[in-house]
Amino acid sequence: MGVTLHVNGKESVVDAAPDTPLLWALRDHMGLTGTKFGCGMAQCGACTVQVDGVATRSCVTPIDSVVGSKITTIEGLGGTHPLQVAWEKHNVPQCGYCQSGQIMNAAALLAETPKPSVAEIKSAMSGNICRCGTYNRIIAAIQDAAGVKS
Repeated sequence: MGVTLHVNGKESVVDAAPDTPLLWALRDHMGLTGTKFGCGMAQCGACTVQVDGVATRSCVTPIDSVVGSKITTIEGLGGTHPLQVAWEKHNVPQCGYCQSGQIMNAAALLAETPKPSVAEIKSAMSGNICRCGTYNRIIAAIQDAAGVKS
């Protein structure tokens, strides 16, 4: 018996135990590998997806807790989301590993606060770690996507 998940506008049945972390259901069972494994403890943000529009750490979220919710991954943004365009424009990615989690968290921020201040961006993004240290470019890209002058 599988668990039905609503991911990126489609329903899929995942044949996994109900306590399986959403991250592994997405990656291993659904082939959505844009969401990354980082720490496995909800500390780094690499695994961030949106659940009903809320940035959520998928590495610690059991799939049975998101049944009936709308889950959006980086693939669900389609590649042309204003944040994805701004990310490229501001040359944010270096290694790129954290970027899907960064973008998913930033997209949740902009949905809630369309014109965030730098302080609001820093506060919202503080839980997402970038080992390459591109934080200033991340802030600039979020401001650009929001139409806020830096």
